Amino acid sequence: MPVLESSKRALRAARRKAALNAVIRKKYKEALKEARKNPTEENIKKAYSLLDKAAKTNVIHKNKAARLKSRLMKLANKIKPKTNKETEKRKNLKTKKLKNRKTKKQK
Repeated sequence: MPVLESSKRALRAARRKAALNAVIRKKYKEALKEARKNPTEENIKKAYSLLDKAAKTNVIHKNKAARLKSRLMKLANKIKPKTNKETEKRKNLKTKKLKNRKTKKQK
């Protein structure tokens, strides 16, 4: 146990901050689990928000928050159905690439 008065104050502050950090950490982990299990727009938005708050208060590193958010978006993009415009663009690109290959082979 600390002997000096300032050390005692520092210990009390550290314990308070540790308790707050534990709450923040628990919330973002639960939100991440929920978003991975059921990746709806609402769940992902909540997880994003909590990750940003955790990074802002230095509970987790900002790069870790970015990495986790990136993985969430990958998951969301896999599940989210493509719009007609996106599929049309991809089809056009594929046909252009195939035509280019054929013309290169013929030369």
